[in-house]
Amino acid sequence: MIVGVECTAHTFGVGIVKNAKILVNVRDMYRTETGGIIPIECAKHHTDVANRVFESALAQAKQDKGDIKAIALSNAPGLAPCLLAGLRFAKGIAKELDIPIIPVNHCVAHLEIGRSAGAKDQVLLYTSGANTQIIAFASGKYRIFGETLDIGIGNLLDKFARHTGMGFPGGPRIEEYAKKGKYVELPYAIKGMDVSFSGIQTRLQQLYAKGESIEDLCFALQETAFAMLIEAAERAMAHTGKKELVLGGGVACNARLQEMCRMMCEDRKASFSCPDKSLLVDNGAMIAYTGEIMFKAGIKKKAEDVDILPRERTDDVKVTWR
Repeated sequence: MIVGVECTAHTFGVGIVKNAKILVNVRDMYRTETGGIIPIECAKHHTDVANRVFESALAQAKQDKGDIKAIALSNAPGLAPCLLAGLRFAKGIAKELDIPIIPVNHCVAHLEIGRSAGAKDQVLLYTSGANTQIIAFASGKYRIFGETLDIGIGNLLDKFARHTGMGFPGGPRIEEYAKKGKYVELPYAIKGMDVSFSGIQTRLQQLYAKGESIEDLCFALQETAFAMLIEAAERAMAHTGKKELVLGGGVACNARLQEMCRMMCEDRKASFSCPDKSLLVDNGAMIAYTGEIMFKAGIKKKAEDVDILPRERTDDVKVTWR
């Protein structure tokens, strides 16, 4: 039995996995009515809820903590204060139970949980707050074939939501407004397989100041930014020759983005898959799932040897378990 701890940003989550089966997936998310994430406050939230979330996960799974073989911890990448809060909690449990810690890269966990949806050799369109990457496995690593050159797609959504007073997280509210909007022109910035969103953010703020309707701006934001992502992902599929696309990350919960991915894959006669919503957002189950795979491959560390790596990239990780 492997327990996974997610703590890279706004969510503190605990998942429990046994023999590749997810037993439970409990999470508590830091939210604000206005503004965005304040890292120190978010870390305090994680510290405050950690024990409750952990005990709740064990109770729901009907498991005893004495049966835990290892703690899988999302130690990279992420907001340093949040990562430290998770690290302190994981080390405390590991030392109490005398078990090892499996350091898991959060982005790699999105890839591995994507494989649980049925994909075998996929291109992953990874869309989250800070991360926007197009990734595929090649020559012993998950290689990045395209990415954002400035801010992540989730950050674009949250920045616009914060600017217009929607609060955090902004994605779900933007999706609702977009259902009633019509298109207005925004910058379309794609360079090879890389994308840039800062120009869209600036133009959205300019149009909002001029009185453009929030519904139209939300619709245009989704249509433009998502089209850029789909174009880059399709180009990566053509380049790698892969026939499977998996959508991952919190922004993957957006129904319009899923629809556009599905349409592109149908045109290419490729398969499209997307994990359950509970596994798209930041969560402990994907950390536990990936941790179990790594644990069976012999990857584990003593608690005192584990540290946070806030800037570790997906392609920094040697994927020795594949």
